[in-house]
Amino acid sequence: MKKGKKLFFILIVIALISSLLTSWFFKKKKKKDDMSGKEVVILGAIASDDEIGNLEACFEPFEKRTGITIKYEGTKEFENLIFVRAEAGNPPDVAMFPQPGGVIKLARQGKLVPMKQKTIDNVKKNYSQGWIDLMTVDGTIYGVVHRVNIKSNVFYPKKAWEAKGWPIPKTWDELKKLCDDMVAQGETPWAIGIESGVATGWPATDWMEDIMLRTAGPKVYDQWVNHEIPFNHPAVKKAAEVMSDMWFTEGYVYGGRKLIPTTNFGDAILPLFENPPKAWMHRQGNFILNFLPEDIQANFDEEVGVFALPGIDPKWGTPVLGGGDVYVAFKDRPEVHEMLYYFSTGESGEAWAKAGGALFAYRDQDINAYQSDLDKTLAKVLINAKVFRFDGSDLMASEVGAGSFWKEMTNYVTGNKDLDTALKDIESTWP
Repeated sequence: MKKGKKLFFILIVIALISSLLTSWFFKKKKKKDDMSGKEVVILGAIASDDEIGNLEACFEPFEKRTGITIKYEGTKEFENLIFVRAEAGNPPDVAMFPQPGGVIKLARQGKLVPMKQKTIDNVKKNYSQGWIDLMTVDGTIYGVVHRVNIKSNVFYPKKAWEAKGWPIPKTWDELKKLCDDMVAQGETPWAIGIESGVATGWPATDWMEDIMLRTAGPKVYDQWVNHEIPFNHPAVKKAAEVMSDMWFTEGYVYGGRKLIPTTNFGDAILPLFENPPKAWMHRQGNFILNFLPEDIQANFDEEVGVFALPGIDPKWGTPVLGGGDVYVAFKDRPEVHEMLYYFSTGESGEAWAKAGGALFAYRDQDINAYQSDLDKTLAKVLINAKVFRFDGSDLMASEVGAGSFWKEMTNYVTGNKDLDTALKDIESTWP
C-alpha cells in the first residue's frame, strides 16, 4: 500500500509539472501571437463625417476579432501630404490611395512593403484580373482594393422625371435631343460642379475619360493613360470638345458655365431634388448618393433613377468607367499585414454595403448586404464586368492625374485658358 501511495504521489507530481509546463508554453505562444493593444494608422482622402463613419464601421469586425485598433486619419490634402510624409521618412502604417498612379511611384521608389503570400493568394482568388493588375507594380502585388465605384452613371429625380414623361436616352444623339427638348420647355438638363479644394477639377477629368472611352475606344484610352500618345493628341481634343458641347451650350447647365468651377462636387446633385427640380441630370460615381438628403436616401429606389451615360460611337458600345481605393503598406509589421488581408475579403465591405453609397468588387461578398436593388445590380456589374476601365487620371503619373489634369481642366472651364493651351500645358508636365 505504501508503494502504491508513493507511485500515486509521483504520478500526481508529474501531472502537475506537465500541466504547468503546458500552461507556460501556451501562454508564451499566446503572448507571441496575441495582437491585442496593437494599432494600425491609416491615412486617406476620405474626409467627410458620413463617409468616415461608414469606413470605420468596416473596421469593427476586424477589431473585435483581433484586438487590433485601426486609427483612420482623413485629409483633403492627401494627394500632397502622403508624398511629403513618405519623403520625410514619416509615413503612416497604411495609406488608402484613390489614385493608383501614386502607388506605382512610391513602389518604384522602394517606399512600399509588398503583400504577404497569404494576402496575395486571397487577392488572386477574390478579384478579377483587371483589379489584380491595378494592385501590381513590376510583377509585385503591393495593395488591396477596397471601396470601388462605377462612374458612368447619370442620376435623375425619378418621381419628377416620370411625371414629366422624359425618355431614357440610349445614344448620345438621344441625350442631346433630350437636352434640347428640356431647354425648349424652360428646364435645365444638367447640374455640374467641379470644386473640391486642392483637388478641384477632378469631376471634369472623369467626364473626359468617359467620353474618351466612347469616342476613341479602350485601346486608345489605354495609350492615353500610359502616355503612348500625347495629351494634346487629336483623340483627346475631340473628347474635350464633346464634353464642352454638353457643358457650355446655353441653357444646358444649372447656373451656366461660370457656376461649374465654384460648385462643390458633393453639392452639385442637390438641385435635382428640389421641388420642383432646378436641373434634371447629374453624371457621377455611385458614391455621390452619400451626399443626398436623408429623406431621399431613405427611399432611394423610389426617389432616384439612373441610366448609363450613353455611347457615342456604336462600335465601342457603352463602356464602364470606375474608380476605387487601394490600401498599401509602408510598415512591415504583423498587425499591418493582418489588416491588409482582412481588406482583401468581402467581409470588410459589408457594413458600408449595408449603409449604401459604396460598392465592392470581391467575389466572396454577400450581394444581399446591399439595401437597394440598384446597388445589387452595380455590384454584380463590377464582379462580372468584361469591358471596364479604371479612372484614367488615377492611373496616370500623379504629377498629371492628381495635378495638371485637374488644374488645367479648371483653367479651361473658367475660361482662363483655351482648350489647345490647356492640353498643351498638361502634356508639358509629364515626368
